[in-house]
Amino acid sequence: MANDMRTPGIQPGRLPAEAYAEAFGDLHAPLDGHEARVAADRCYFCHDAPCIDACPTSIDIPLFIREISTGQPGAAAKTIFNQNILGGMCARVCPTETLCEEACVREAAEGKPVEIGRLQRFATDSLMAAGGHPFTRAKPTGKTVAVVGAGPAGLACAHRLAMKGHSVVLHDALPKPGGLNEYGIASYKTPHGFAQAEVEWLLRIGGIELRTGQALGAALDLESLRAEHDAVFLAIGLAGVNALRVPGEDLPNVRDAVDFIADLRQAEDLAELPVGRNVVVIGGGMTAVDAAVQSRLLGAENVTIVYRRDRAAMSASAYEQDLAASKGVRIIFGAQPVAVLGEGALREVEFEYTTVTDGRLTGTGETFRLPADQLFKAIGQKLEGAPEGLALDGGKIAVSGAGRTSLDRVWAGGDCASGGEDLTVTAVAEGRDAAEDIHQALMAAGS
Repeated sequence: MANDMRTPGIQPGRLPAEAYAEAFGDLHAPLDGHEARVAADRCYFCHDAPCIDACPTSIDIPLFIREISTGQPGAAAKTIFNQNILGGMCARVCPTETLCEEACVREAAEGKPVEIGRLQRFATDSLMAAGGHPFTRAKPTGKTVAVVGAGPAGLACAHRLAMKGHSVVLHDALPKPGGLNEYGIASYKTPHGFAQAEVEWLLRIGGIELRTGQALGAALDLESLRAEHDAVFLAIGLAGVNALRVPGEDLPNVRDAVDFIADLRQAEDLAELPVGRNVVVIGGGMTAVDAAVQSRLLGAENVTIVYRRDRAAMSASAYEQDLAASKGVRIIFGAQPVAVLGEGALREVEFEYTTVTDGRLTGTGETFRLPADQLFKAIGQKLEGAPEGLALDGGKIAVSGAGRTSLDRVWAGGDCASGGEDLTVTAVAEGRDAAEDIHQALMAAGS
């Protein structure tokens, strides 16, 4: 439900106008050339590099770092893009602290890994700023593929298919391509319109026709797509948001965190975006942290994340948790909502402390209340509108191998598909691998 501006405590412009640019500036300043070479020199260039195994897209990390250290950032970027065409975005948003950098030998030896994420950004930004594209399109194959969803998985799939010479029609339900990269990630991680700039750069490969404002089930029908194209790749994400299932959930100013983040990402003037004085976020993932931190940056006085389990179980990394704390966000562990309270408008949220008994989460009966004039739900998303005929697994599209679904000539990847973690980098890997599998299937069928 949208914000009710009549509710006391919800208001725009909590900060001086000049404060917003600073508050939402780049979370990590980019490395300059000298800093990048110094950072690269810390790499041991391990032969059996554990960082590669920890990267869902299997980037040859020691190689690209060596290329940076020898003054070849363009070559380093191509090494990255060979495996991850969205390497620029992943350098900004990947939880490298739990992936490649956690596996870094320097981390094990010294507690300070090589700054792989920042080095990746240095390389990819250098090449993109030069204006070129590192790949050329193969001779047209005469095959066409429909890709539904222009998020990370769809973009990676479309690019790899186009590079192989296939013609791709890329559909998306929203006005802009990019998926969660455009609508669902904290703006301080990707400032200055980077998500759209990256899509525009990616599309330079050619052979990709982008059609926005087309949702599966409305303007698009899967059977029609199968009839019109040689293959279909579904990367439709998770549009539904889980419910709290507690009394009062329908009160004004109880919102899905993903909607709040999308509003913020698309706002032309952050000073016009209303935020509460007392904000409560329920959830334990990256979306919860992004919503909470951005509420604070907009000027909310008190922001609290409440998560039902302990710190170790929280899917947001320790780094993200510490980032939230550094911005003044309070995190309460081991509590679950039991009621949203208010007469016509949100006033408080009641919680019950939890405990784990025999592996099961249960309430203790002890409750407390938090004042709230704005409540964001970040308790997970679910698949909505899956086409009939597709087998499901755990509420997602069931896939085998490199994204093959139960329907002939239909593949799926990203958040909507079973298996894998809900990460940008994982979605890229799934889109890339599905494209390779689609290519092999199309070439075998045409031989």
